[in-house]
Amino acid sequence: MKKRLFIFLFFSQFIKAQPCKEVIGYYPNWQWYDRSNLVKPSTIAYSKYSIINYCFFKPETTGLISNTDAWADENLLLGQINWSTTPETYYPNTSVIDLAHNAGTKVMVSIGGWTLSDNFPTIAASSSKRALFASECNRLLKFYKFDGIDIDWEYPGFADHSGTVADKQNFTLLLQQIKDSITTLGNQNGKNYLLSACFAAEASKAANIEWNNVTGILDMINLMSYDFFGAWDCVANHNSPLYATTVGNPNFNIQSAFTMLTTTYNVPANKINVGVGFYGRSQTGATTIYQPTNCGEDQVTFSADLGMPMYYNIMDKYSQFNYYWDNVAQVPYLIGKPSGSAPGTFVSFDNKKSIGMKAKFIADNNARGTIIWEITGDYLESSPGSGVVSSTPLLDTLNYVFCNQLTTGLTQQEAKELVVYPNPTQQLINLFVKETSPVLLTIINSQGTVIFSKTIHYGNNTFDLQNHAKGIYFIKLQSEDQLYYKKIIKD
Repeated sequence: MKKRLFIFLFFSQFIKAQPCKEVIGYYPNWQWYDRSNLVKPSTIAYSKYSIINYCFFKPETTGLISNTDAWADENLLLGQINWSTTPETYYPNTSVIDLAHNAGTKVMVSIGGWTLSDNFPTIAASSSKRALFASECNRLLKFYKFDGIDIDWEYPGFADHSGTVADKQNFTLLLQQIKDSITTLGNQNGKNYLLSACFAAEASKAANIEWNNVTGILDMINLMSYDFFGAWDCVANHNSPLYATTVGNPNFNIQSAFTMLTTTYNVPANKINVGVGFYGRSQTGATTIYQPTNCGEDQVTFSADLGMPMYYNIMDKYSQFNYYWDNVAQVPYLIGKPSGSAPGTFVSFDNKKSIGMKAKFIADNNARGTIIWEITGDYLESSPGSGVVSSTPLLDTLNYVFCNQLTTGLTQQEAKELVVYPNPTQQLINLFVKETSPVLLTIINSQGTVIFSKTIHYGNNTFDLQNHAKGIYFIKLQSEDQLYYKKIIKD
């Protein structure tokens, strides 16, 4: 039976101004420097997030909280510096804080992270340090105008990060101290400050949390449902499977982690933000899924990411790989072409199809929303090195599914093979593709000249005709076994 290709084209304004569920994007301060400051305050798509979690600030052993990059934090959180004044000031509406608030988006500060969690056990074990830490949280809220605190302790009781068995109770005490402190501050200045925390999706680490106490303290519970498998396992397996994989721990997947919280620990689903990754993981020495590997990342093909490629880098290297879809785990993967420059490289990642299915899982299970690690991976350039952001395809897919209650990213009523709306159009064309394998899109002008050609994938694909003349254009879409044409008019 032939595969059918369903395409729904819709205007970009169809996506709501604000997400229909919680969409929390982590923005690491070090990524400001990447790609010549491509993802900076002025280019972040604020209206597509409900919250930006700015990360990371460091917990010190004393209970104080310090910057990890004072220069980035000043420019990103306070704004572009006006050196003509003494002392220097900041241009208004140039900071993440100002621009997010202008768009109705909150900004929270995330404290800790994988490399900065070693001091949490010492702080949490001392009443005086807990009090100082809580007052420091207040200081950050007031100074930077954050809307809340996100605690990223990885993880209570985790020996590799100085954890002890006392962390289980002390974590609750620390959260309660923070909650009491920021609530008092909010009552003073008329604000409702939020408190969230990140949690591992692994059962052994979840057992170190007093869920009955913690759930009532926190506004949101952020589930880090990625990094389930990687090079450390020495087997080609998925970074963030939606469902249990054929090989490996059957609990290492989003469905199992979510069920553990809601069923084992009675965490309300409407407090849980399910994690999705805008990055992938590579391994060398594999020519198929679930095959033993060399226990290392491909740091040659993905040298810019030390073998843990961002989505945009995966797309940039896509032609070097063959694409596959795992119908059990419901996620894609890539295998390096034998004749290419990455033979034997396995890449686990999320694309628009798998992100759409995860968004549907979140909606179907009445979860609060999602957290994204991390937003810059989804900012695609019009061409590599152009410095122009052309699209955020994974983020758009999340928003589209959340706002339209779709079964797999499409409306309940299947569209015809190729529909353009509106037609005529003025500028932006958005194609929503439902197809397992990639399809080739070509746009041709009335003279027969190809003005655009690109392999596209499941989900929302945005194309801009702004720089092209008014007139008649033809869209050509070719899948493995079907070919479609459609005439469109730019007026």
